Amino acid sequence: MEHGVWQEIKQLYQKFQELGIHEAVDYDKYYLYSLITHSTAIEGSTLTELDTQLLFDEGVTAKGKPLAHHLMNEDLKQAYEFAKAESNSPAPITSAFLQKLNAMLMRTTGSVHNVAGGSFDSSKGEFRLCGVTAGVGGRSYMNYLKVPAKVDELCAILQEKQKSAGTFCEQYELSFNAHLNLVTIHPWVDGNGRTARLLMNYIQFCYHLFPVKVFKEDREAYILSLRQCQEEGNNHSFMDFMAGQLKKSLALEIERFKVSQKKGFCFMF
Repeated sequence: MEHGVWQEIKQLYQKFQELGIHEAVDYDKYYLYSLITHSTAIEGSTLTELDTQLLFDEGVTAKGKPLAHHLMNEDLKQAYEFAKAESNSPAPITSAFLQKLNAMLMRTTGSVHNVAGGSFDSSKGEFRLCGVTAGVGGRSYMNYLKVPAKVDELCAILQEKQKSAGTFCEQYELSFNAHLNLVTIHPWVDGNGRTARLLMNYIQFCYHLFPVKVFKEDREAYILSLRQCQEEGNNHSFMDFMAGQLKKSLALEIERFKVSQKKGFCFMF
C-alpha cells in the first residue's frame, strides 16, 4: 500500500484517540451496530442503522422490511459479540473457530442442502459440498474437495503471522489479507462475506485496533477489488481499497464527533 495513505491513516488514528471518541458512553456498542448494518447491507439487507438500533435495543422490527433481513442482523450481532469476547483472551484462528463464526451468523437463515457431494447444513457452519459461483455468469470458486485443506492452510499462516505482526500497519494488513483469502477460498455456500469481514474485525479486536467498516455504499468498488485480486493473483487492489475504507471510517467518526461538539447542549425552561 502507498506509504502516503498510511501516514494519513496514522494521523487520523492519533486524532481519533486524542479526541477520546471511543471513550464516549456506549460508543463501542453503537459503532458495532453500524459495522453489522453495513456488513448485512452488502449482502442485500435493507435495514438502516436506525432500524438496526431499534431492533437491538427495543426489539422493534422495521415495517415493510423482510423478516430474513432482521434475522441476518440479529445473528451477526451474536457472532460479533462472541468474537469480541474471544478476543479478550485470543482464541487461535482454526478451522473449527471459523466454522463456529459462520454457524452463528447463519443460525436462522441457513438450511440443510442435499447435493451430489452429500448433505451439509449451512446453519451449522459446515463447509459446502458443491460448487459455487460469484453470481450469474460469475467466476467459479475452488472445488469443494479442496476447501478443508485450504482453510487449514490459511489458519496455519494466520497463526504464524499473528506472532510477528508487530506494527500498526502490519496488523491491519494481516486482517485485510485474512479477509481476502477467506473470501477467495469461499468455504461456505452462504455467509462468506460476512464471515470474512467478521474475521478481519476479530483480528483487529485482538490487537485493540479501531475496527474498520466496509461501507455499503462502496459495495461495487469492494467487489471489484476482490475480483481483481482473484483474477490477477495478488492482493494489491484489495489492500488499497481497505486502506481507503479505514481512512474513511476514521475520518467520518472524527467529523461526527466534531459536529456533535459544535451543537453542544441547549437548556430549555
